[in-house]
Amino acid sequence: MAFIKVCGLTDTNAVEAALRAGVDAIGFVFAPSVRRVEPARAAALALPARGRVKCVAVTLHPDAALLARIFAEFQPDVLQTDVTDLADITLPAGVTAWPVLHGAPASQPVLQGEQPLLFEGPRSGTGQLADWSIARALAVRHKLILAGGLSPKNVAEGIAQVRPFGVDVSSGVEEMPGRKSPALIESFVKTARAAFAAPSS
Repeated sequence: MAFIKVCGLTDTNAVEAALRAGVDAIGFVFAPSVRRVEPARAAALALPARGRVKCVAVTLHPDAALLARIFAEFQPDVLQTDVTDLADITLPAGVTAWPVLHGAPASQPVLQGEQPLLFEGPRSGTGQLADWSIARALAVRHKLILAGGLSPKNVAEGIAQVRPFGVDVSSGVEEMPGRKSPALIESFVKTARAAFAAPSS
């Protein structure tokens, strides 16, 4: 099985392209970013995806007011945020959490449970490559989603080296900052699925 998420969607073309490509999750950014959208806008964009894929709210150190709007207006299936944020967040019924690690040492304590853990580069949304050696160690013990600097050009290598549960892409499928390329989304998904299907070495 291969789990694929496209993050930082900002328009209907990107949502349609992601659904057409057969992704498993789409993400909307509510943290400072060129990809940031308002919760009501994300809710409208996500309408065609409801019941088909997981709709993920992506935050970073959100305050209570923003979280209240996200939960009320966007109604995510998943809240994806820094692992340090989760201790202070009470999730509504039906919403799960995906903790995010930013290049943390493999020895750092990680939340336990069956929900995915997202591992990425030092800063979200910058296209910086994650440390695949650390990711590989984490993937042995956790349901890890590899993110950070992935693109159609390197996702197969990342999957081969890390053997993650899934992959997540944002800037690597953009034609310009904040605007996704349908062709690159299709290429990423096809390449990732082929790589997941390949025998591990």
